Amino acid sequence: MITSSRTLLIAPLAIFGLSGISLYAYFVLFPSETPFHDNLLPELIGFCLEGFFLVGLLSLIQSARERARRKELWLSLRGVMRGMLSNLDIAFLSPNTEPTDTKELEQSVEIVNRFMKELEDNRLNLRSMTSLKKESIRTLSMARDMIPVAAQLSAVHMRWWIAIVDSIRQLSKACNRDEVEQNVYLMLENMNEFDQLGY
Repeated sequence: MITSSRTLLIAPLAIFGLSGISLYAYFVLFPSETPFHDNLLPELIGFCLEGFFLVGLLSLIQSARERARRKELWLSLRGVMRGMLSNLDIAFLSPNTEPTDTKELEQSVEIVNRFMKELEDNRLNLRSMTSLKKESIRTLSMARDMIPVAAQLSAVHMRWWIAIVDSIRQLSKACNRDEVEQNVYLMLENMNEFDQLGY
């Protein structure tokens, strides 16, 4: 879909550009005093230049709009994981430390790596594990509903989002410490892969 849209813009861009260069070369290399050469040819060159810059401008606008749309999709997906990340943030919070800002939890790709390292170096307490399990049950249906949104980004985004959903599902069914910590770490690994794709 994106490739098709780009082709539709690049084709006229190439036509206007090549036509303008060809006409200008003809104008310079083959001088004459005919009405076509003196009047019509400069107008055709000007038309090609206007077309080239207009199509180029439209291409830039479309590209910016497409990128903004994809960012919104990506942010909506990351927003679904806010509850899970917030619970992890609280689980590893040092005494007298403020929780991480909500916007950072939703947008920062570095936060996932931080939680993975925290999980490698520390054990979750019973209260944190209970909170994460409850949050996974609340998040599961919403995350599953977002699979079509991930598919709008790309097939690879969708594949990693499905992996995230599956790890949340397994966490919601976890019955002991090892299963909880294993599935939380798996969820973070899948999120990290998803984040690395960007938007």
